[in-house]
Amino acid sequence: MSFLYKDNPWYKLSESIFVGISAGYWFVYLFWNNFYGKFWINKFDPAQIHLWVGAFLGFLMLLRLIPKIGWMSRWALAFIVGATSGLWMMNYFASNIMRQIQGTILPLFSLAFGDGFNADYATIIGQIVIFVGTFTGLVYFFFSKEHKGAFGHTARVGIFFIMITFGASFGYTVMSRMSLLIGRIDFLLGDWLGLIN
Repeated sequence: MSFLYKDNPWYKLSESIFVGISAGYWFVYLFWNNFYGKFWINKFDPAQIHLWVGAFLGFLMLLRLIPKIGWMSRWALAFIVGATSGLWMMNYFASNIMRQIQGTILPLFSLAFGDGFNADYATIIGQIVIFVGTFTGLVYFFFSKEHKGAFGHTARVGIFFIMITFGASFGYTVMSRMSLLIGRIDFLLGDWLGLIN
């Protein structure tokens, strides 16, 4: 909290302690759970021979500490980044793109062709606003065509929706941080020090 006043030695000490404890904790946790718990115990198990590939890549990553042969760590890093990207690309595509498109379009179809005629006006208007905001926001990010005429007007509506979304997201973040701060102050002054009821 002293950083709110200005950068000072107490803040630097607290920051160093926090970073040091966190780094030490995660080092010990990852050592015992990954290196010892997965590799060291099963190092001679024929069914777990693939663990040696991970151990070799981890060893290559440590070679970065030796300047003359540190370039070899790039092989392991390239393999890890490439393999992870390939493995997770389809999961993220399905969850972050296809499901969101489905969540935007399907409610409109259910409103138009399903039981949507029994829905209240607030639901109908909300679904239309979400669809229009999504569509015009995508139009704004389409830079292959100049933003003139009807296309430009659509893009301007899109930037309006984008700014509202960013503002709401920022406001939500600030309010959640304020809620955490109020909770900590209430704990410190109330439960711990007993200064307030």
